[in-house]
Amino acid sequence: MKPLILVIKLGALGDFAQAFGPFAAIRAHHPGAEITLLTTPPFAPLARQAPWFDQVWENGRPRGLAGLWALGRQLRGARFDRVYDLQTSDRSSRYRWLVGRGVEWSGIAPGASHPHANPRRDFMHTVERQREQLEMVGISHFPTPTLDWLDADIGRFSLPDRFALLIPGASPGRPAKRWPVAHFAALAAALDIPAVILGGPTEASLGAAITQTVPGTHDLTGMTSFADIAALARRAAFCIGNDTGPTHLAAVAGCPTLALFGEDSDPALCAPRGPLVAVLRRQPLASLPVADVQAALQDLINQTAVTA
Repeated sequence: MKPLILVIKLGALGDFAQAFGPFAAIRAHHPGAEITLLTTPPFAPLARQAPWFDQVWENGRPRGLAGLWALGRQLRGARFDRVYDLQTSDRSSRYRWLVGRGVEWSGIAPGASHPHANPRRDFMHTVERQREQLEMVGISHFPTPTLDWLDADIGRFSLPDRFALLIPGASPGRPAKRWPVAHFAALAAALDIPAVILGGPTEASLGAAITQTVPGTHDLTGMTSFADIAALARRAAFCIGNDTGPTHLAAVAGCPTLALFGEDSDPALCAPRGPLVAVLRRQPLASLPVADVQAALQDLINQTAVTA
């Protein structure tokens, strides 16, 4: 009988992208298991494309007591053998009671059979923290996750052969994570290749502000899926973005990435990871001069040329 494995990862996009490695390691460790991912609606389509899961449940953040009751019945009825809680939040830890106390549990929930027993776990980068959590369960093989499944036809965007990605948005509730849009426009104007602006529908005003200032810029805010972002990242010369999900996805997809950080997040804990990533931090982020970003970008371009 196949082992039944549950993986919990609810979001957000940057965290989800940084979990690709753990997802691949869990699948490699349990090649014959039936693996279910518990996530949330924004990430369910992405997870269903991935090669790591047999089932994807998207009700990881149920609403109200009725939704929680339904999730509890679903979790208990699945009779999982082991749970890997990669969210390790108060919410996901409480799900241990819904799954059943006899199920093996990797995470930080009280009474977990395989606790991540490092008191300094909160001071570790997400990638190292999750790797150590899995090592404490006995997982020792961490294959590089292949992302050939995460691709799309971007011909409909009619882009030039060479372009750069700019990601000027970030969480709307954390404005200090955003480098000023006027600075992004100045940077775009100074590039020797056209800029492509990425962001969600609520960031359309940022794209519009840059394209109005810099003719020839391609504004794709609100027009791209996760697969589109990965496809654009593979074909872009480089990416400059704030600490936000699309920047993390571009980095993990292999795009040379310069990530901009301010006081609202610590790159030591959550910087994007990928083949070639540079980080520039200034507190407050709005005080970071365009010239400093240009210099860091030139260093990144030089590194790209060396590794090509």
